[in-house]
Amino acid sequence: MGRILNRIVVTVVYLFLLAPIIAVVLISFNRTNSLAIEIGSPSLQWYESILGNAQLLAGARVSLITAVVTALIVLLLGVPVALAIARYDFRGKAALSAFFLSPLLVPGVVLGLGLLLVLQPVGLIGTYPGIVLAHFGVTVPYVIRTTLSSLVTSDMRCEEAARVHGANALTTFRRVTLPIISPGILAGGVMAFIISFDEAVISLFVAGSGRTTLPVEMFRYLQYRSDPGLAALSVILIAISVLIVVVIERAVGLRRVVNS
Repeated sequence: MGRILNRIVVTVVYLFLLAPIIAVVLISFNRTNSLAIEIGSPSLQWYESILGNAQLLAGARVSLITAVVTALIVLLLGVPVALAIARYDFRGKAALSAFFLSPLLVPGVVLGLGLLLVLQPVGLIGTYPGIVLAHFGVTVPYVIRTTLSSLVTSDMRCEEAARVHGANALTTFRRVTLPIISPGILAGGVMAFIISFDEAVISLFVAGSGRTTLPVEMFRYLQYRSDPGLAALSVILIAISVLIVVVIERAVGLRRVVNS
C-alpha cells in the first residue's frame, strides 16, 4: 500500500511539473489563434508560420552563432583558470576565484545595465563581439565550477604516475588529466551554450537594434501578436534540447555529466 501511494505521489508531482510543457505542446497544434487548449483535429499551421518568420529565424541564427562562440571562448579561458585554482597555490587565488564566480551573485538587470553603460561608448551595442562579451560574463562561472568539481574529485595519483614515467606537463594534461575531467568540461560547455542561447535580460540591454537574439525577438513578437506561434517555437526548442540530451547520453553518459 505504501509503495502504491508513493508511486501515485510521484506521478502527480511529475504531471504537475510537466503540465506547462504539455499545455504548450497542445496549444501549438491549435487551428485558431486562441491560446486555450482546443479539442479537435491538430494543425501544423503555426509551425509553418514560425518557420517562415524572417525575424525569428534571424534571431535564432544570431543566438546560435553567439552561443557557439561564447561556449568555445569560455572553455578556452575557464578550463585553464580552473586548473590554476585547483592545482596551484598563489597570492590572490581566492580573489581570482571570487572574481570569476561573482557574476552569479549580480542580478541580471543590474549586470545588463552596467554592460550597456560600458559597451555603448565603444560602439559594441548590437554587435556580435558585444553580445558575446556580455554572455561570457554570465557563462564562464559554470565552466569553472564544473571543471573545478571534476578536478577536485579526480585522482592525483594518475597524474603523478604519468610524470614518474617521463611524461611532461603537456602530455600529462592531454592524455591523463583531460580525459578524467572531460565530463565536467562537457557539462560546462553545454551549460554555457544553453544559457547564452536562452539569455534574455542581458540581451535586451546589449542587443539594441542591430544583432537581436531569439529571446529578444520572441519578446517583440509578443508585443504585437497573441497566437500559438511562440508555443510552436517553444516545442521546437524543447525538441532540440531533448536531442542534445540524447547526444550527450550517447557520447559520455548523462549521469557522468550531471554528477560532474
